[in-house]
Amino acid sequence: MENNETVTQTKKVAIYCRVSTNKQTNENQLTKLLQYATDKLYKFDLFEEIESTRKTRPIKQDLLNRVRKGEYSTVIVFKLDRFARSMSELINDVEELVKRKVGFVSISENLDFSTAAGELQFHILSAFSQFERSIIRDRTIEGIARAKAKGKLLGRPKGRKDSNPRPTSGYIIREANKRKKLAEGNGVFQSVESYIKNTPPNK
Repeated sequence: MENNETVTQTKKVAIYCRVSTNKQTNENQLTKLLQYATDKLYKFDLFEEIESTRKTRPIKQDLLNRVRKGEYSTVIVFKLDRFARSMSELINDVEELVKRKVGFVSISENLDFSTAAGELQFHILSAFSQFERSIIRDRTIEGIARAKAKGKLLGRPKGRKDSNPRPTSGYIIREANKRKKLAEGNGVFQSVESYIKNTPPNK
């Protein structure tokens, strides 16, 4: 473990803390996070986020961009829900970190996904996330079926080059997922259902 930690700490670690409104403070999180980093003798950069809206987190996006450039060996948070608002968001972000061989530590839950035990815990979380995505997909299909039953036109209208009717449900889901992925790349996280409702016909 000491050898792994020595190798890991050739780079700085990134500390991320977040509060949901400007009426809250990061003081409690910061105290424990800084103490943890000090005890471990880590060199670190601190990323503090105070959300102004529920849709954007520019500080977290900056952190992820710098992780992608290879600036940090580990991301440390106070609690999992301070890093992500949903299980699927958490899994997606941590999965990227794991693939880049960047550690992820949550000090309140005593989780370290770079260890063998942490890797097992991450796989369990991933399984639950997959289950959640399956439920969302089923609800999406049911929602499309209900909309069609009410006479709502889905998908793009037939153009001059169309000779056969186009399937619509697959198109709606694909476009919604594309828009969701693009938005998440910019730090905006919403349910896929919201993108389905607002997906315009393709002309």
